[in-house]
Amino acid sequence: MIGQFVRLTGRGLADFALHPVAQLLTLVAVGMVTLLTGLILLGLHNVNLELLKSRGQAEFQMYWKMGLSAEEVHTDWETLRAMDHLDSFTTYTPESALTELTSTLGETGDFAWLAKENPLPYSGLASFKVPPDAQADGWASALLTRIKGLPGVEKVNYTPFQADLAQGWMTLAGAIIWPILGFLALIVSLVVHNTIKLSLMTRMDEVEILSLVGARPGYIRWPLLTGGFIQGVLGSGLGLGLLALVHSLTADALNYPPFFIEIAFLPFDQLVMLGGAVTFVAMASSWVAVK
Repeated sequence: MIGQFVRLTGRGLADFALHPVAQLLTLVAVGMVTLLTGLILLGLHNVNLELLKSRGQAEFQMYWKMGLSAEEVHTDWETLRAMDHLDSFTTYTPESALTELTSTLGETGDFAWLAKENPLPYSGLASFKVPPDAQADGWASALLTRIKGLPGVEKVNYTPFQADLAQGWMTLAGAIIWPILGFLALIVSLVVHNTIKLSLMTRMDEVEILSLVGARPGYIRWPLLTGGFIQGVLGSGLGLGLLALVHSLTADALNYPPFFIEIAFLPFDQLVMLGGAVTFVAMASSWVAVK
């Protein structure tokens, strides 16, 4: 049984020599599609890395109620400083806020006459780093609710920067990038499918004779399925090799001021998934053609 299995597999490998040009063109086509898919994944991977590296920022401008004592406001400030993911927290007393306003407006903004009856409240500007899972669990909304719930806070202005950018990127990836990858998988399947059909047409007499003499379907189909598997393995290997070459030539393309972005290669698990997906599509296409 094992010997027959090995012989049939050897036949599938030997069939490559029957149509070398067609097989070579198929390998090149599968390799190019793998390369194109890998480039898209490489770009997606590096954009995700940059978003996770900066993690975005969410800024909250807070104003406390008028008439609060300094101790009450300082208690809220200490609560804010203890919150997770806080990146910076700038506070303003009514006096420092008035001084800041005067210095900003220059000579046209002399508000010294307001010093005795200062109308400005305690205020603060808190900047939080957006964690990677922020879009999944409503982190920003929960944080906004938590800040508004502080005893002395009267008003909060919320400015989501890269948090909205990250959400927009995720929407774009789901709406455009993954359908493109699916389209490339369809191209691979069509290329391999047509190549296997061409091989079957040239071997139609042989297949008919084998059927007439009582050969089992597995005996006839296995060499052809082996060919689809080899095309998938070699084609995906060719594409991944070209992807590694392209990456080595462009890894430092943006590694200069002011970007300082070093393009990272795909992690091993994504490489295995890409190669396995291409091989699986090639085998599935071969199966459909043989059927």
